[in-house]
Amino acid sequence: MVGRATTLGRVSAVEPGPDDLKIITLARSARARVAAAEGAAVRDETGRTYAAAAVALPSLRLSALRLAVAMAVSSGASSLEAAALVSDADQPDPGDLAVVREAGPSAVIFHAGSNGVLRATLTP
Repeated sequence: MVGRATTLGRVSAVEPGPDDLKIITLARSARARVAAAEGAAVRDETGRTYAAAAVALPSLRLSALRLAVAMAVSSGASSLEAAALVSDADQPDPGDLAVVREAGPSAVIFHAGSNGVLRATLTP
């Protein structure tokens, strides 16, 4: 993943700590629980976590990352520290990254495959 960059972050060698591994696990669990295409989890400034899976209804489509951010914001989070996305996509959707950056400008974003292996770490 070295050298790959996005418009909303840069690939970093930051290693996930225990709290980061927790949100990666939560994202994997959310994805697996409903057999969704992707799962996500975010951690707010107080350490609370919010996990979500992608929603794909005929009348409503939400990515897992957007839903996890929405859950945090609607629960009163004022900032995000970190986010994790578990998907088999080559890279996160730029719109999803923008939502995370809006809620947490300095949040680290971990992108992992469905097996939990870290694919990229994006930093502002």
